[in-house]
Amino acid sequence: MIRVLVADDHAVVRAGIVSLLEAEDGIEVVGEAVDGEDAVGRALALRPDLVVMDVRMPGLTGDQATARIRESAPEIRVLVLTTYESDASILAAIEAGASGYLLKAAPAEELVAGVRSVAAGEVALSPSIAAQLVARMRQPAPAALTPRETEVLRLVAEGLSNRQIGERLFLGEATVKTHLLRTFEKLGVSDRTRAVTLAMERGLL
Repeated sequence: MIRVLVADDHAVVRAGIVSLLEAEDGIEVVGEAVDGEDAVGRALALRPDLVVMDVRMPGLTGDQATARIRESAPEIRVLVLTTYESDASILAAIEAGASGYLLKAAPAEELVAGVRSVAAGEVALSPSIAAQLVARMRQPAPAALTPRETEVLRLVAEGLSNRQIGERLFLGEATVKTHLLRTFEKLGVSDRTRAVTLAMERGLL
């Protein structure tokens, strides 16, 4: 018997998932959680085999809840079930320790199969998610930022304008702009805010 905890802040969605899973042989829903904090508490108290976890929940997100559960009870597996399929959401869930990532729009049989696969120690990914991950892996590694580009971007993160950065580093404003454009190209972004955010995510700043 696969013991499952369902975590979703939308009552109707949660009830639908519970109803679907309880109708299946060999699956028992042992609890429901209304948000991330609740999911962590109930998971550690009930010790299910698997948690079906939503991503966007108030307070503690599904990714954060997954990380906490996996850190305290690594034997509990997590299957993310969400409407979001962005690269950032997928990677955050996987890095947090989720063993599967399915979309709520997927057929019911795909969710059931995902629960059984993850409970068996396998990985479950929606076809579109798997395709995204494969495409991401095939992308060439991004070029490294030069020390000067990193320095310029760090000052951008401090809120300085191109002119102020130039004065700080004794560079012409056009030179600062050139460094930024090269940085944008290397990071695959088109604006200062996204460049700083992505550089921080990658530990470059």
